[in-house]
Amino acid sequence: MFPTLTFYVNTLRLSTEGPLRLSVLHTSYGSETQAGFERRAVKDGDNQRKIDMDKRKSTVNLLRRMAAVSTLSILTSIFAAQPSSAQTTLYLANVGGSSEQLYQQKVIPAFEKAHNVKVVYVAGTSSDTLAKLQAQKGRQQINVAVMDDGPMYQAMRLGLCTKIAEAPVLNDLYPLARIGPTAIGIGVVATGIGYNADAFKKANIPAPDSWNVFTEKRLDGKIAIQPITNTYGLHTLIMLARANGGSENDINKGFAVMVKSVSPNVLSWASTSGELDSLMQSGDVILAPYGSGRAMALRKTGFPLKLVYPKEGAVALQAAACVLVENSQPELSQQFVQYLLSPEVQRLQAENIGLGPVNKTVKLNADVAANVPYGPEQISKLTTVNWDVINQHRTEWTGRWNRSVER
Repeated sequence: MFPTLTFYVNTLRLSTEGPLRLSVLHTSYGSETQAGFERRAVKDGDNQRKIDMDKRKSTVNLLRRMAAVSTLSILTSIFAAQPSSAQTTLYLANVGGSSEQLYQQKVIPAFEKAHNVKVVYVAGTSSDTLAKLQAQKGRQQINVAVMDDGPMYQAMRLGLCTKIAEAPVLNDLYPLARIGPTAIGIGVVATGIGYNADAFKKANIPAPDSWNVFTEKRLDGKIAIQPITNTYGLHTLIMLARANGGSENDINKGFAVMVKSVSPNVLSWASTSGELDSLMQSGDVILAPYGSGRAMALRKTGFPLKLVYPKEGAVALQAAACVLVENSQPELSQQFVQYLLSPEVQRLQAENIGLGPVNKTVKLNADVAANVPYGPEQISKLTTVNWDVINQHRTEWTGRWNRSVER
């Protein structure tokens, strides 16, 4: 009978930082080793035993070769089960909700496939993202950040963003998208005036065309405005200042109109957009500052809300992207920002989350175009605000608003 063959793998070591190593295999043949066979053959001087020994040696060599092949097969299977290399990962910070759903389902997959990269979506409000970027300064994890333009201006001022790389797609953008050398607008909504068209018609009130409509006495008790802590409330204050000879640098004129003529007409300082929608739908309120995205959502329910761009201008509220200075993937991050500006992604944002395209080459169908800022004519009616001045004074303005406006 053939001797029993037992294999012992003394050391099997896998390393991700070097080649795979396997220690020498130790073999035994039952209770008798090859050396034992040889000594017994010499001692007995038996030719037949020498022949038998040779056969056994041949058998042992064969089994050794078989063992080596089996070991190699085992190692190949183990090695194949290990990741061939760590996949490149890109971390994107952006708002949650419908934006996150759109990006996860329709925007990110195409970029991942084209660049063989994994994009991790880090959801949070713009304020949350800004706080996170500040907290991680010196050990930054985020590669690309998307925020509202107000917090983005703060990020730029804090030196968190690097210069946007020049690319052909940037030549296709409206000028308003160029919010600074280190950030770029990727979509826009408009803050205008929303009104209940049926209620206005029934009361024989003409459609509003100026921010000063909020001062009209016939609308007493029929107006809602969101607080200054909300962007729409802030925009209202600034545009009332501009409509009455002031500006961000002369906000006193805005506060004077708010306190004397607007505040007495306000039924509710709606703290959320949902509360504002409820007031509109109940008929308690028929006029309010509205964002084009929110107005689109309310119209889709069948409510007769119309949005106008006042003659002083509707305010552009942009979603903006920047590439972080501290960046493990700088080139890939620039490519992702350029991808967000592509006609395909711009169209998806308009159709799904109400962001008007900043790329001039985008073509939208009529239904979508009616609900977002779109085309040269509408874009020309948008105005931007001075976020550097606003961010410098916003805490002061908030305190003043709380003391004098919301009474």
